[in-house]
Amino acid sequence: MQVLCWLLCLGLSEALAVLPKEQVARHAAKLYRSKTPAHGHSWVTNNCKRLVGLLRQKNVAVNKLSVAAVAVGRDQSLSEPEKHFQVHTLEVFQKELNESEHLVFQAVHGLQRVLQGDYRDVVNMKESSRQRLEALREAAIKEEQEYMELVAAEKHQQEALKSALAQNKTLSILEEILEDVRKAADRLEEEIEEHAFDNNKQMKGVNVEAVLRVEEDEEKGGKKKNKSTQEEVEDGLGLSMLIDSQNNQYVLTKPRDSTMPRADHHFIKDLVSVVMLSLPCGWVCSLMGFPPMFGYIMCGVLLGPSGLNSIKSIVQVETLGELGVFFTLFVVGLEFSPERLRKVWKTSVQGSCYLSLLMVAAGLLWGQLLHIRPNQTVFVSTCLSLSSTPLVSRFLAGGSRVDREGDLDYSSVLLGMLVMQDVQLGLFIAVMPTLIQAQNGDLDSFLFGGLRVLKLLAQVLVSLAAVLLLCLVLRSFLIGPFYKKLHAESKGNKEILVLGMAAFVFFMLTVTELLDVSMELGCFLAGALLSSQGHMVTAEVMGCIEPIRDFLAIIFFASIGLHVFPTFVLYELTILVVLTLTLVVMKFVMAVLVLSAILPPSSRHIRWIVSAGLAQVSEFSFVLGSRARRAGIISREVYLLVLSVTTLSLLLAPLLWRVTTHRWVPRAERKALT
Repeated sequence: MQVLCWLLCLGLSEALAVLPKEQVARHAAKLYRSKTPAHGHSWVTNNCKRLVGLLRQKNVAVNKLSVAAVAVGRDQSLSEPEKHFQVHTLEVFQKELNESEHLVFQAVHGLQRVLQGDYRDVVNMKESSRQRLEALREAAIKEEQEYMELVAAEKHQQEALKSALAQNKTLSILEEILEDVRKAADRLEEEIEEHAFDNNKQMKGVNVEAVLRVEEDEEKGGKKKNKSTQEEVEDGLGLSMLIDSQNNQYVLTKPRDSTMPRADHHFIKDLVSVVMLSLPCGWVCSLMGFPPMFGYIMCGVLLGPSGLNSIKSIVQVETLGELGVFFTLFVVGLEFSPERLRKVWKTSVQGSCYLSLLMVAAGLLWGQLLHIRPNQTVFVSTCLSLSSTPLVSRFLAGGSRVDREGDLDYSSVLLGMLVMQDVQLGLFIAVMPTLIQAQNGDLDSFLFGGLRVLKLLAQVLVSLAAVLLLCLVLRSFLIGPFYKKLHAESKGNKEILVLGMAAFVFFMLTVTELLDVSMELGCFLAGALLSSQGHMVTAEVMGCIEPIRDFLAIIFFASIGLHVFPTFVLYELTILVVLTLTLVVMKFVMAVLVLSAILPPSSRHIRWIVSAGLAQVSEFSFVLGSRARRAGIISREVYLLVLSVTTLSLLLAPLLWRVTTHRWVPRAERKALT
């Protein structure tokens, strides 16, 4: 009953827009008296009178503020900046009163809209809730802006008071120096402050959302420290965490005050936990005869969401792990000379393309039998056709492989095919919008997307040609003098050499990324270019970079474990084991068939080893799967299946590699590989 009365009192404001707002309540009360029982008269009358009184008081206050602003403008004793500040402060007060009145009537309009809707129509209720949420977001932005203006006004008043007190007393030399430093500090803060909130809030695609701010002390379950004012809490050096309505967690990336150093303690603790637990896990796996990377993955499982859930900065840990991928491929390039690259490039391009086409064809066949949409089967098949370059690089690390005259080295063919798959990965990421259009069922857009795919393919070929031309120029004119200069400057100081090599890796990474080719290819080519300078250069660079590579690779394999969910694997163990074994066997057989067709007769004996290295799924399927799930290409169930099959294939890969190398690799090389 009370809700209906407020609706009658205020909801008629649209129809009576020509009347002053203080008359709306009188008309509503008059209308209500003819339709309600006698016992409700007093409630309606009292609340309508209160509303009328508040609206009148608001109008009186606004008029007084307008008069005060005019008086300030006429005051000759004030300077122009002081006049501008005082008038602006009065305008802020006026805006606060008008916005408060607007929110009252806006709430009533929202109530009227909800009451007029159909409660059985969920879509209508959702739209009404969305409109109310948008109104609240706009109101929150306005209120935040007014609050910051009032904070600035308060600060200005305090500074004015300090200035007045300073004029009435004699300042010492130290106080004058500090006063000058204070003014310089104020100017510095104004110069470096970016006003990111004000600059971005009106941009297209920017939404205002409600978030929870969790202080560091509250996360630990303890009580907050006693702070005298809210400003002291905001200016504290501790980092708080923000949690939105979708349960995404955020940490501070750039503070408003850049003059004070801050550290992400969550990230530091996460790195400490990963490194300390990786040691015993890797040690135990080595004692049991398993590769140490098993232990690193198990470390991620134990610390991740499915275990102790102690890793707070998952995204930051994964980002640092990506650096391990970059330096791993750089080291692979150091062991992969341009002569070997020229020998196997044809086989690598043909093998990777044929294998991907066979996987897509097999996926479409299974999709036709199981009545799965073609865009889903194309995505899943392409995703599963990729193999893990960092994992195979660890298999090949330290191997003493000797090329026989006229034969192809299995490591060269394997790495060449993996590098070409990385190129295909970049192309596939660019094609994903076309799959999204196909998911929406837009035939015209899909046909247009087909033409777009051909255009992207041509762009990739041009980009590859540009990258190869750049590599030729660098090798002919720049790599030699660059390394000689670094070597001369780094005598007795290896950090210059390490920094120079890292800068060269990141330069090639940036170039290939700008040309829309995979960043991993740039890292590989950086190592290959340096390997062209001779064995002495390769050995010196390897000695500096390998410790960095090993540390970052540990973080990378631990980050893989963060996406392993043992409970889900146990729930669906049978189907996951069947799917993983089927996938591994199918990729192995397809690789053997493709290599048997394209390898020369004298080198066909290496097809078994290369096929074993390709018979797993790349860790980049985690990234592709998450993007596809957000875009609606695959469902949550398919995403979890892809995630679990990828993880199990990576865990099974070392066993398959060891069995294959034991059978087909000579004993001398086998010792180095295992």
